[in-house]
Amino acid sequence: MMKKLDEILEGVQTAAIAGHVNPDGDCVGSAMGVYLYLRDNFPQIQADVYLERKKADFDFIPESSGVKTEIENGKIYDLLILVDVSSLDRVGVAGEYITTAKKTVCIDHHVTNDGFCEENHVVPDASSTCEVLYDLMEKEKISQDCAIALYTGMVTDTGVFQYSNTTPHTMRIAASLLEKEIPFSDIVEQAFYRKTYAQNQLMGRTLMESIMLMEGKCIVGIVRQKEMKFYGLTPADMDGIVNQLRNTAGVEVAIFLYELEPQTFKVSMRSDKKVDVSSIARLFGGGGHIRAAGCTMNGNPFDVVNNLTLYIERQLLESDGE
Repeated sequence: MMKKLDEILEGVQTAAIAGHVNPDGDCVGSAMGVYLYLRDNFPQIQADVYLERKKADFDFIPESSGVKTEIENGKIYDLLILVDVSSLDRVGVAGEYITTAKKTVCIDHHVTNDGFCEENHVVPDASSTCEVLYDLMEKEKISQDCAIALYTGMVTDTGVFQYSNTTPHTMRIAASLLEKEIPFSDIVEQAFYRKTYAQNQLMGRTLMESIMLMEGKCIVGIVRQKEMKFYGLTPADMDGIVNQLRNTAGVEVAIFLYELEPQTFKVSMRSDKKVDVSSIARLFGGGGHIRAAGCTMNGNPFDVVNNLTLYIERQLLESDGE
């Protein structure tokens, strides 16, 4: 039985809240959701949020301007709460606090989470970490500001409630958050759909230059550093491309690579119904969810794709009974 957040906070005077590298909507939403819950209900707790440089997409979340992007050397917290972090090597800027904080707690929904904190609240069947958090909070204590943060994470991790991780429980939570009179349509637009002109240009180029494999069951998109530089974009601007690739008719698995440095690629994979991409990502030191996972791989892009498609094809053959 998981403890409620109120129980976890008993006796705490200082708390650090942190997420994973390259924070996405669920990471930012859950980190800010915890912070706003503390702000509203535990004013005696001095809390700080630590995240890597977040995208402007999530600036609408209340109090997000106060997020710290660098740790304070020598600072010791009573409690470190990690949200949406699946493993130790995925912790963002607050990694040092894991060894210095008096207590560590991880709240997550990744199936690959191996429970690396003192206390772990991991629900692999949940749509998002924000869904897990909602169930750990006292419902009547969730303010409109907190609801905005939680709804943001749920929207982004479910693809606006269209991915297979969406359950009746997910929708009931969403309905409860709507009762807080949050600007839900604005949240969906800003957190999920809105892209800059440069992002749309690069997405269009990636789709145009993508390749189809396995008789149209697998699609691959690749972005090199020189292309990101040309459009003035960074890895934080790559969100959405892999999902758009997956939307291609007939595609079972989408693979998107973007170059972090020469011969090093961040890999994102999305699948439709037949392939467990998290099991493939784990083979290469990564992780994630059954239908959405990633890892970092070295080599030229063709070697990376060949290594991945070997396991994708194997799962597709098994699924088709061959």
